[in-house]
Amino acid sequence: MSQRVFGVTGWKNSGKTTLTCKLVEEFTRRGFRVATIKHAHHAFDIDHEGTDSYRHRQAGAAEVAIASGRRWAIMHELGEAEEPSLDDMLARLSPCDLVLIEGYKRESHPKIEARRLAASDRARLSESDASIRAIAADHAVDDATIPVFALDDINGIADMIALETGLGETAA
Repeated sequence: MSQRVFGVTGWKNSGKTTLTCKLVEEFTRRGFRVATIKHAHHAFDIDHEGTDSYRHRQAGAAEVAIASGRRWAIMHELGEAEEPSLDDMLARLSPCDLVLIEGYKRESHPKIEARRLAASDRARLSESDASIRAIAADHAVDDATIPVFALDDINGIADMIALETGLGETAA
């Protein structure tokens, strides 16, 4: 991986999405261009029944591009093909200063583990994953061997990520 990447991982309801969004806001505020990759464990759809692009896919189009004056997207149907790797997805992104990756628990990129008492599972990922560099939790974590942040300490977490990735504190 040649890009600067840092992940947010954790179990369902651990606060991953909220943390990722707040980090995007913080790095953007600091003047960086940020991209994200989100891993989904289930079938998902960004297009909905009734739209023209949905109808194109339902008709059998393997790829559908949709573009406007504000954004564009390409939807690619995998069919029976394997899910693309994280490296494959990273290669498809436009140049940016930082890619924040939500999910992808089993990949080896550096990441922070989000923990909430309300999470569906409280198994400690960092105990068996050396790529987890820190923990962000909504409760005390007394026995950690890596840095621990409050889940809402966005500035502190962003500073750690900037240092870990060599990003710096503000865009040049």
